[in-house]
Amino acid sequence: MTIRAVFFDFMGTCLDWHASVVAALPATVADNQRSMFALWWRQNFFSRISARHSTGGAPEDTDTTFYQSCLTTIAQPEFGDLVQAIRPSIHPNSALIKAWHHMPAWPDVPPRLQALRNAGLELFVLANGTTRLQLDLVRAAGLQGMYDMLFSSQLLGVYKPSPEAYLKALDLVGCKAEEAVMVACHAYDLRAAREVGMRTVYVRRWTDDVDEDMDAVKRENEGLFLENGFADLLATIEQC
Repeated sequence: MTIRAVFFDFMGTCLDWHASVVAALPATVADNQRSMFALWWRQNFFSRISARHSTGGAPEDTDTTFYQSCLTTIAQPEFGDLVQAIRPSIHPNSALIKAWHHMPAWPDVPPRLQALRNAGLELFVLANGTTRLQLDLVRAAGLQGMYDMLFSSQLLGVYKPSPEAYLKALDLVGCKAEEAVMVACHAYDLRAAREVGMRTVYVRRWTDDVDEDMDAVKRENEGLFLENGFADLLATIEQC
C-alpha cells in the first residue's frame, strides 16, 4: 500500500519546547536548574492530560493545562530558588505560560518537511492542545505552508491516545489507516496509532520520553526508529 499522508506530533517531535521554556525562566537561576524545571513541568503536563483522558474528560484549554501543571511543578521542593524567583509572576496569561506558544523548530525539521512535500506526501499535525496554540507555534517556528491541516484535540474533541483522535483525523482527510504514517517522539502516541492500523516512525528527542525504556521502544519500532531526528525520515517512510 502506498503511503499518502504523514501525521506529526508537534511539540517535542517537530519543535524544541525546552529551549523556549528555559529561555523564559529567570537567567539569574543556574542553567541546569532551569532545564530540570522545564523537564519536570513537561512531565506534569503529560500527567494532567493523561488523568483527564483516563477519566473521559473533554480536552481543556491548553493554557489551563500549562498553568495547572506549572503549579504542580513549583510545589516540588527541588526548585526552591527558582520558585521564589518566578512565583509572583505566574498566572494563566503570564509570559512564562505563553512561552509554550513560541518555540523554534528543530533545525532538521524544515528541510525534511519540504522533502516530504516534494515527494508528493500530504502532511498534517495531529497533536493535543488547542488550534490557537498550533497556529501560534506554526508561525513562531516559521513552518507556515508546510502542513496541509492542523488537527488539535480541541478540534477533534478528544485527546490522543484515544483511537477516536486518529480515526477522526484519517476520516476527515479521506485516508485509510494503512495509507498513513504517524511520526512522533512519544512511544504512547505510536502504540495508539498502530492499534488503529497506521504505520509509525519513532523520532528520538532528548527532551521527551524520559521515563521510557529506549531499548524496548527500539524493539517496538524495529527499523523505524530515528536516532538522529528527521535526517532519514523520507527514506524511512519509504520503507513503511
